[in-house]
Amino acid sequence: MAPGEDSAALRVCADPNYLPFSNKAGEGFENKIAEIVAKAMGRKLVYYWLSERGPGGYPNFLADALDVGKCDVVMSLPAGDPEEGGTDPYYESAYVFISKKADTRAQAVTAMSSPALRAMKIGVQDDTTPVSAIQMLGLVDNAVSFDVADDPNVSPRILLDAVKSGQVDIVVTWQPAIGAFLKDYPDLTIREVPPEFYGPGLPQVTYAYKIAMGVRKKDTGLRDALNTVINGHKQELSDALASSGVRFYSGKGAIPYN
Repeated sequence: MAPGEDSAALRVCADPNYLPFSNKAGEGFENKIAEIVAKAMGRKLVYYWLSERGPGGYPNFLADALDVGKCDVVMSLPAGDPEEGGTDPYYESAYVFISKKADTRAQAVTAMSSPALRAMKIGVQDDTTPVSAIQMLGLVDNAVSFDVADDPNVSPRILLDAVKSGQVDIVVTWQPAIGAFLKDYPDLTIREVPPEFYGPGLPQVTYAYKIAMGVRKKDTGLRDALNTVINGHKQELSDALASSGVRFYSGKGAIPYN
């Protein structure tokens, strides 16, 4: 058997301090997912802790933890990742606009190409899909960048705080990164960023992504075992995500939880 396939433990790579995804106290939604999977497989859940937000970001996290065998699975990997072995997707979500409910001007923004954005300060997280759109649409001077994914001392809450304080008029961010915090910001509203074409001959830019679990490519037995859990416990996994504020989107609108 390949490494990881015959272990009595489910060895999971996770960040020790990156809520709402994971932390050492087990409070993140990736912690909840890992607990469900380990229980369903009859394995003991064992973590290898490593920050995802060091030099090189998530790719280096995978290289320094998963690829070298410090652990056997990560709970979040974009489906179809060419470098790792991915499972079937277990949820799909999207980038969203966040603005104040009372800001009627911001409510007119329905897409990245909305003319109203040209008169607004737009909060974005560095190195994400919306940044590319902002560049293509000539909105660089409107953008306020926040370094969340590379700084372990920064919470994704900073994006919501920026809207609340008026530092920016609108934020474009990955919904699962802020969903758990939205309950603390009742004056903010959220809506999905739809896919768009930004020019002749250019591919459609999508803002919805399917998320899988990641293993090493050679660990096909573990991948298949994880797929059995994913396909046999869909409701339980969805409920765990929903309880952590994750909303499901398809790129064509919201997906019902049930």
